[in-house]
Amino acid sequence: MFVQNIMIHTVTLIPGDGIGPEIADAMVRCVDATGVHIHWDRQDAGIDVIATDGNPLPERVLNSLRKNKIGIKGPITTPVGTGYRSLNVFLRKEFDTYQNIRPCKTMTGVRTRYTNVDLVVFRENTDDLYTGVEFQQGQPSTKELLAVLQKLNKDASLIRDDSGISIKPISAYKTERIVKAAFEYALSHQRKKVSVVHKANIMKYTDGLFLEIARKVATRYPTITFEDVIVDNLCMQLVQKPELYNILVLPNLYGDIVSDLCAGLVGGLGVAPGANIGDTYAVFEAVHGSAPKYKNLNKANPTALILSACMMLDYLGEKTAAARLQNAVENVIAEGKDVTYDLKPTRDDPTCVGTKEMANAIIRKLK
Repeated sequence: MFVQNIMIHTVTLIPGDGIGPEIADAMVRCVDATGVHIHWDRQDAGIDVIATDGNPLPERVLNSLRKNKIGIKGPITTPVGTGYRSLNVFLRKEFDTYQNIRPCKTMTGVRTRYTNVDLVVFRENTDDLYTGVEFQQGQPSTKELLAVLQKLNKDASLIRDDSGISIKPISAYKTERIVKAAFEYALSHQRKKVSVVHKANIMKYTDGLFLEIARKVATRYPTITFEDVIVDNLCMQLVQKPELYNILVLPNLYGDIVSDLCAGLVGGLGVAPGANIGDTYAVFEAVHGSAPKYKNLNKANPTALILSACMMLDYLGEKTAAARLQNAVENVIAEGKDVTYDLKPTRDDPTCVGTKEMANAIIRKLK
């Protein structure tokens, strides 16, 4: 939206619960300090709104995202007994944000055993075991399914009668679009290599399809190096020599696990941003949890959500502002003075600052 030749972006802001509102406030102040004009459509969600809304994810939140088509969220706790397997998974399915993009890059001043790690994980967000098609152990429907499976496949005789069963769908369509997204990102961000991760040596019809489609997509991008790697071998090599990898593209479950491993290489989830992007909607988020024991203590590290906002600014076309904010965050962390306790050499360092004070330091760097 333009107002007197000023571009104003409207973004759904979901602060979340636990430490969410504190780090969301820090993020908003830092983004506003870049000079980009954003109208924040705040929509509270999570355990704090159940008493008033009767639901941790009220319809007004979904309507805001449908209208604005872009949002950024703090961590949200999925309350026990709400009917949601995961609020985050629900949002990804509801808005078909099939690309879960998680950059993992080492920064000076963050404790880690590694240097010069620069990975981007592309996790397929809507397929695989995370679809949640499961059958509970001992239920009649499970026994009926098992009987059908045993007729269709001799290996199903290995499944015991007391088993729970999950279905692992891998779609050619969904595989093609996530692999294509990874290659397009490589082109637009001047990256030279895409590695597809799988277990096709064992899961020949699901991971095998993922690999087959990925190979076909790769032929359309002759300037980008392509390889495939088995997921367990990848995990070993990431620990030994992460410099071998650049962009990883994985099915949903492997992507969930490996993206956390990659975050561990660069200092943990506190510095790991994330984005969920589809063809119509995009929701940016810190990938860590809500840490309720730190709520309202002004202790939480806001880095992950602020870096997620950098990804959001880039998505909005505000690339200069995104780079300025990224540099400001990196400079503050490199100096090591105005950072939260987890970014100090020791966690009991008395010179650490709070969430608000770290945001203030980042804002000073922007000026």
